[in-house]
Amino acid sequence: MTDKILIVDDSVSMRQMVNFTMTDAGFTVIEACDGQDGLAKFAADIKLVITDLNMPGMNGIELIKAIRGGAVNRYVPVLMLTTESEAGRKQEGKAAGATGWIVKPFTPEALVATAKKLVGG
Repeated sequence: MTDKILIVDDSVSMRQMVNFTMTDAGFTVIEACDGQDGLAKFAADIKLVITDLNMPGMNGIELIKAIRGGAVNRYVPVLMLTTESEAGRKQEGKAAGATGWIVKPFTPEALVATAKKLVGG
């Protein structure tokens, strides 16, 4: 059984690229188009969440807070994958409970290596 990850991004092309990269690395991927959709698809068997910060409706910070405040799998690693590189935004993410932060554009190798480290693989 492979580790299941949840990708949350409002960009279809970004979700497809991350999905392809992570599937190729041996992960099982579930996609969500925004924070609300991600929260609805979040489950106890998710080993990692990769989320964008800026999304309509529920953004990445709000998604992290909802995950951290829930009863199910509240300690799952959450990796921010975003264009935001400002220190204040990173601090806001860390305060909400983000486990890591990768700035777009990114290399697939860096994303896979970070994901494997976070899920213990």
